[in-house]
Amino acid sequence: MDSEAAERMRVRGAVVDDATRCAHYASQLDVVAMRLACCDGWWPCHACHDEEAGHPMLPWPRSRRDEPAVLCGVCRTAMLVEDYLAVEACPACAAPFNPGCSLHHHRYFEP
Repeated sequence: MDSEAAERMRVRGAVVDDATRCAHYASQLDVVAMRLACCDGWWPCHACHDEEAGHPMLPWPRSRRDEPAVLCGVCRTAMLVEDYLAVEACPACAAPFNPGCSLHHHRYFEP
């Protein structure tokens, strides 16, 4: 990945490790980052965005669901929202995802 592509995929926020775990969610299963429409940036969680972005959070719009909006922190595979919602683990590396994240889907993805 070139430096420009790496910067576009950079996960912002209080990230505590290379698998995108953050200061707010750091279990072994917390290995995804979400792309948000408000800033087109990748964030490990809503709290990281709220603390650092300086603007209100906007979820990924339904009209852009043909663009990747979920990132596996383990292997850096970018996924479409529907693909992410249909699995319990990364389709590329099999890293399991936190099932509790479903409680926050409304924050990240426009219904």
